[in-house]
Amino acid sequence: MNLFEMKDHTAEYEQEDINKNRVFGILAYIGILFLVGLFAAKDSKWAKFHVNQGIILCICAVAVSVTLALLGLIPYVGIVFRILNWVCYVGFCALMVIGIINAATGKAKELPLISLVPFKIVK
Repeated sequence: MNLFEMKDHTAEYEQEDINKNRVFGILAYIGILFLVGLFAAKDSKWAKFHVNQGIILCICAVAVSVTLALLGLIPYVGIVFRILNWVCYVGFCALMVIGIINAATGKAKELPLISLVPFKIVK
């Protein structure tokens, strides 16, 4: 299993759905803005794909950031966790950009690492 494999699901969605809801796919990766697509495009399977990935990305980013920030408070070794927090932040931003590019180009590709999460929040 390749951690950085991006499985392509684009063929599973209709081109009309993709064209109509592209902006909601893009917004899905920008933090809490996944809510716009969740409510505005609730009938779009393609938008739901991107909203689901955006939600999982947001939850993972917040969980990792809070955990590492708390560990960063430990005297002496906290600097390691603060540096790791910054590295993870850059990584999550890179995943966000990959998701935005996929949505903007009309593709439904799974994000690297995020695709390892075994459940879907939006069905």
